[in-house]
Amino acid sequence: MFSNLSDKLDKALHVLKGHGKITEVNVAETLKEVRRALLDADVNFKIAKDFTTRVKEKAMGQNVLTTLQPGQLMVKLVKDELTDLMGGDATGINLSGNPSIILMSGLQGSGKTTFSGKLANYLKTKKNKKPLLVACDIYRPAAINQLHVVGGQIGVEVYSEPENRNPVQIAQNAVQYARSNGFNVVIVDTAGRLAVDEEMMNEIAAVHQALKPQETLFVVDSMTGQDAVNTAKAFHDRLDFDGVILTKLDGDTRGGAAITIKSVVNKPIKFIGTGEKMEAIDVFYPSRMAERILGMGDVVSLVERAQEQYNEEEARKLQKKIAKNEFGFDDFLVQIQQIKKMGNMKDLMGMIPGASKALKEVEIEDDAFKHIEAIIHSMTPLERKKPSVLDMKRKNRIAKGSGTKVEQINQLLKQFEQMSKMMKMMQGPGGKNLMRMMGNMGGGMGGIR
Repeated sequence: MFSNLSDKLDKALHVLKGHGKITEVNVAETLKEVRRALLDADVNFKIAKDFTTRVKEKAMGQNVLTTLQPGQLMVKLVKDELTDLMGGDATGINLSGNPSIILMSGLQGSGKTTFSGKLANYLKTKKNKKPLLVACDIYRPAAINQLHVVGGQIGVEVYSEPENRNPVQIAQNAVQYARSNGFNVVIVDTAGRLAVDEEMMNEIAAVHQALKPQETLFVVDSMTGQDAVNTAKAFHDRLDFDGVILTKLDGDTRGGAAITIKSVVNKPIKFIGTGEKMEAIDVFYPSRMAERILGMGDVVSLVERAQEQYNEEEARKLQKKIAKNEFGFDDFLVQIQQIKKMGNMKDLMGMIPGASKALKEVEIEDDAFKHIEAIIHSMTPLERKKPSVLDMKRKNRIAKGSGTKVEQINQLLKQFEQMSKMMKMMQGPGGKNLMRMMGNMGGGMGGIR
């Protein structure tokens, strides 16, 4: 995410390293490179120019603080300005209606239907809501079926009328159905087009007028860069939507849309999509995103994801097993599943300060644990419970069954033994650091090939 922009900003801000004072000369040199980095990220020229002008005004005349070097001070100024440019504070979603109606809009291919499912899953699992998905895309082949598949994956009902060609009527009927059946959120997936056209705008405006939704969200593919910003403006001029959803931020995006869309339409980015899984949805925090862009990581989001998987009762049971030296591979497999639910490994590593830079040339696969899981699944219940019984004969059998080598099994056993010792040493009141330690060790073991 934003790796190219992060690299260029890092090089630009490196100019001030070693200077004892901020001067007009070194600031101008630095900000010239910052502006160039923003332009390369597909940020609008005027916005990039205004951005660097504001940073320069804040930087000039400031004395270097006793605890900061000029480079560090400039990083802080750029971070604060990036945060303001992207919206300042996180903005929540309005769920005041009964039911709350959320209208999804956007071009075809933006990921609107998939994100409708992600949003429904988020509201169901994290906000304790009962959402209903509504299929109002009556044009795209298999669109209704796609929404039903998405709904089936997350256990959310989908309302559709395949023979009805009136999206306004379908949406109104869906809201009535929701009221009659106890649904408290209605998410309406509307039709997209390959480009903005009058027919499309008239149709979604009619749906908007009929439903009067609490939230109208514009879904945009962040990989389209500045085009995404222009499309958002066209939709906003007609719909006056409430917020933006940026999808595909896990891809090879330059970041221009995320950085500038708020300043163009004056509407907040509310959520971002960070992967293919239904759980790959995050609330957009401008300050956290600014920190990630500048290579500072995002420890707060990482801890929040870990806490979502943290189960106190399971942790207590695990502590007892560790205390009795009964921690086995079945328990480790459970921990792996919890780490995988936190998101793809590359995204998680990017949240650790300095990790994205250190691992720049390292290819981190989404299925980084597949070899470990294959090895463990090839073990018998006894071998999982008591790894000490693994002799060469058993290792050869496991290697054949898992498609790995005996050396990889030995490596896993060695790391597992080291981890078990660490866990034993960490035993103390509450065991609060257990999840963090498991995450760190899991990431390291993901390197087995």
